[in-house]
Amino acid sequence: AKVQDDRQAQGQLTVVLMLATLISAFGSSFQYGYNVAVINSPSLFIQQFYNTTYVERYGGPMEDSFLTLLWSLSVSMFPLGGLFGSLMVAPLVNKLGRKGTLLFNNIFSVVPAVMMGVSEIAKSYEIIIVARIIVGICAGLSSNVVPMYLGELSPKNLRGAIGVVPQLFITIGILSAQVLGIRSILGNNTGWPLMLGLTGIPALVELLLLPFFPESPRYMLIQRGDDKTARRALQRLRGWEDVDREMDEMRLEHQSEQAEGRLSVLNLLSLRSLRWQLISIVAMNMGQQLSGINAIYYYADSIYSSAGVPESDIQYVTVGTGAVNVFMTITAVFIVEAAGRRLLLLIGFGICCVSCALLTVALTFQSTEWMPYVSIACVILYVVGHAVGPSTIPYVVTTEMFRQSSRPAAFMVAGSIHWLSNFTVGLVFPFMESGLGSNSFIIFCFICLATLFYIWLIVPETKNKTFLEISQMFADRNQVEIHAPLKPETGDGREGDAFKVTAF
Repeated sequence: AKVQDDRQAQGQLTVVLMLATLISAFGSSFQYGYNVAVINSPSLFIQQFYNTTYVERYGGPMEDSFLTLLWSLSVSMFPLGGLFGSLMVAPLVNKLGRKGTLLFNNIFSVVPAVMMGVSEIAKSYEIIIVARIIVGICAGLSSNVVPMYLGELSPKNLRGAIGVVPQLFITIGILSAQVLGIRSILGNNTGWPLMLGLTGIPALVELLLLPFFPESPRYMLIQRGDDKTARRALQRLRGWEDVDREMDEMRLEHQSEQAEGRLSVLNLLSLRSLRWQLISIVAMNMGQQLSGINAIYYYADSIYSSAGVPESDIQYVTVGTGAVNVFMTITAVFIVEAAGRRLLLLIGFGICCVSCALLTVALTFQSTEWMPYVSIACVILYVVGHAVGPSTIPYVVTTEMFRQSSRPAAFMVAGSIHWLSNFTVGLVFPFMESGLGSNSFIIFCFICLATLFYIWLIVPETKNKTFLEISQMFADRNQVEIHAPLKPETGDGREGDAFKVTAF
């Protein structure tokens, strides 16, 4: 019996859990990363298509300012769609479930994939712009729902490692787009429509395979009240029949939050017991996007060029940077349970802060013979730091800080902040760069530093804790008391003895 209890306390990575993780991350998270980068490499050829189409329609060349506007729309519609997708998270996951939402979300991938694939044949650049909005909705939903789904499938001792897998597939998606964007592969005048359309393939794989895997047991038990389905799902995920301990833990969580009911975003914003959890996910998601990661990628090509890298070889250096990003995210998967979430966030934002400060100095003295190489080193160091903490951990912590009734609304808030901050950086950075030049990175340095101090002072370690235990950790800071039954509801419908916890 003791061996069985120990085994339940430390869940294992079963084949069902592993495949559910890989299929959902490839089918959804991979697309997010792929569509972030897919439009960058063939941008020159896509803009040529815009101009050629305009000439065929109106008999004259497109003005440079109008071409810039169309291209800006093509790029910025993706994060705007991501914001719209984030706003859809809570109603969809409550109505369709976590797995059901991921399957439904593939509509927003397959349709725009076809649209972008036929845009050249249809001679319409408007199709590309509209498709970028729709595929952005797909990314907005997947970036929130996949971590939520996997966090609810995972045993507490694997929740961090499995929670990093979606970010790993985002980085693999970015790297795949960078490789396919090499001029000799698809990043050329004839290959770009196929390159844009390939985003539909992961969606089709997920549509075919994910239905064979279980829905979130927590969703089935706590939100749907389906005890039998939740138990069967847990038994498949854990690889053994006796899942009573975990079922009891879910019932305790359910009973402790019954008074709250299902929370809307407005309820979440006004609920005192979740105040610091909410502030924390807003701070981490803003820090993640406003820390300058997109600006670093924007500057990367010019940094490589000034270091003497031939123009034709810059694409390969970019792929190398993407490979470093993937490698460090894989590293995070293996160390997050040992190191903890808080430490990786502190290390990651610390490295980004130092990198931005050094990069400012290196870019200021770029004319010095060896400074361009320092700039390249700063870019790589920044990518390493961001991959270890800021890119990967906020999604994990958002899952862990909230219980079942508040989690959908929390992801809706976190996702909206994520995409709004992403959109803001894309909109504002070109003006910052033209006005401040290399000094732009000082602003990112201070944002990283501020986020680091917030995490140091406020965010607790959440590894290997149940969702109810994490809520109890925040109780004192929120100046509330968490009430939970000592035992789950008994078979005759009576609740066990109650206890009162104030802890941090």
